[in-house]
Amino acid sequence: MRNINRLALVGSMASAILLGACSSTPVAPPPVATAPASAPKAQPAAAPSAAPQVATPAPVSKAELAAYLDPANPLSNDKSVFFDFDQYMVKPEGQRVLEMHGKYLAAHSAVKIRVEGNADEQGGAEYNLALGQKRADAVVKVLKVFGVKDTQMEAVSFGKEKPKALGHDEQSRAQNRRVDLDYPNK
Repeated sequence: MRNINRLALVGSMASAILLGACSSTPVAPPPVATAPASAPKAQPAAAPSAAPQVATPAPVSKAELAAYLDPANPLSNDKSVFFDFDQYMVKPEGQRVLEMHGKYLAAHSAVKIRVEGNADEQGGAEYNLALGQKRADAVVKVLKVFGVKDTQMEAVSFGKEKPKALGHDEQSRAQNRRVDLDYPNK
């Protein structure tokens, strides 16, 4: 009987050793390497029993948003020049908008825009395409005065195919007689 008890004891101990060897301990993730924000500071020595210290990531600065994409910037909100009925001469209030965009584009020669001419619903499709093109070309001329290069601009006409306002009254038509400056979305 003694041998049986001894065998049971040895079996129990072997089981405990095997179970202990199979158990897993949580492994801490490796520390994240970050660039120091300032001169490196001496870290206090960690106690041997202390958990490993994980470096906290440095605050990420926001990437600079292009002015024409920033909703708080006038370049983003004021991108249309309006025209009188059957006209393609840029009015004084349009000059102010074009000066703002022209100076920005001249300073950022890598930025390209599409100058989109539009017309209201009155008149035939061909006539309105031609009028929209004349309006786009007039805006391109003004932008060149501020130093914008030809390679930065493409003048196109949508005629009456891209209305801003869908009404059939004079107020809606006035919104559709315009040139829009279309910047890239990136």
